[in-house]
Amino acid sequence: MIWWPRQRGTVVERSICIDLEGPRALRKTVLAGAIGNVLEWYDFALFGYFAPVLSRLFFPASDPSLSLIATFGVFAVGFLARPLGALLFGYWGDTKGRRAALAWSIILMAFPTCLVGLLPTYAQIGFAAPLTLTALRFLQGLSVGGEFTGSVTFLVEHAAPTERGYIGSWAGFSAQIGALSGSGVGTVATMCLSTEALHAWGWRIPFVAGSVIALVGWYLRRRIPESPAFERLQQAGTVSSAPVRELFTSYRVPLLQVIGLVLLHGVGFYIFFVFLPTYLTKVTDLPMGTTLLINTGCMALLAMLIPCMGTLSDRVGHRWVLAAGATGLALGSVPFFSWLSSGHLVLIVTAQVLMTVFVSAYMGPFFAIVATLFPVANRYTGLSLSYNIASALFGGTAPLMATVIMERSGSALAPGWYVSLCAVLSLIALSTIREERKGAAEVAAGTP
Repeated sequence: MIWWPRQRGTVVERSICIDLEGPRALRKTVLAGAIGNVLEWYDFALFGYFAPVLSRLFFPASDPSLSLIATFGVFAVGFLARPLGALLFGYWGDTKGRRAALAWSIILMAFPTCLVGLLPTYAQIGFAAPLTLTALRFLQGLSVGGEFTGSVTFLVEHAAPTERGYIGSWAGFSAQIGALSGSGVGTVATMCLSTEALHAWGWRIPFVAGSVIALVGWYLRRRIPESPAFERLQQAGTVSSAPVRELFTSYRVPLLQVIGLVLLHGVGFYIFFVFLPTYLTKVTDLPMGTTLLINTGCMALLAMLIPCMGTLSDRVGHRWVLAAGATGLALGSVPFFSWLSSGHLVLIVTAQVLMTVFVSAYMGPFFAIVATLFPVANRYTGLSLSYNIASALFGGTAPLMATVIMERSGSALAPGWYVSLCAVLSLIALSTIREERKGAAEVAAGTP
């Protein structure tokens, strides 16, 4: 059963939530808004988990390392397509409505994911196989560019001002659930099938199964109400006709502020939950199985803590909780990496758990802050573009940067210094943002 808090705030504040239908309608809307993130991160985990299999099937080469590099190159194509998808779906969401954009973004994600599972290999159709795989990954990137931040916009605009932290945190929670699901399905397939069966047909099943998640998401999104904030724009006749142009002419400051905040959001996640298992196998004697087990446990803990931190931020202030998480990472990352490199299992687990707590404190209220930096008329475009530019520049490159600076410096603590620097820069970006508490009169007037 999904835990749900009692709605707080005045009657006026609660009136902007989903047609006054209460917690049941809100649960349905949150589920519909978040399910696309489950598919997005499910596919993300699958592609990374099956990279060694895909490299052999689609990029055969005399050097297995070259095949793997080519596969991760295709993976990177998805990141490159995300800013373009942000512009496409951001424009759609700000001019035609959030619900329509989100319904079609999940369909655009479903078809490529399913087709990857049905795609003939290099041995069957030759060079057309890797080209098609690259094209499908590009389409997935387009969809992701508008999916995640679109769901954030949708969720925050459906939430009462006193519950934006909690409702917005479900975007982060659902992303973690998707990643855990992808890893879990990949693990089951690997454990239950022989190597021959896995390479012959077993790897296809998890990709095709992802389309089921998408169909459920599409069905739910077609049956939920439009964002109340966007409906007010339609009723007032103030829907933007050129949200992209307005974004770059009038809202460059919020654009830069979000990029600054996403810096730690992306680097923190990719360093602590993607790069770290590889790091531990390089600097300690821990087997890969142990490092992955610890990492999976911490990801599960992160998923549980994100909504808790979102709820806490609704009570004490979003900026305070986010600042606490960033400060903890700024001061603690270097000591944490000294514990990680010690080789002592207790210190390693303690460091990873503490890092997970600080990351969850940053992620919990994160979307309640960044979504409301943009006005409703330009919110979908502004949040999608700024988030995806920063994710492509900093999130996707974080493991590479950590590896390079560690090798150049010769220090096992170098990744910790990198995270600390990013945390300081994000704290500077946060210091330029003033969190305003809205009164009942402002809420009644429809102020976003």
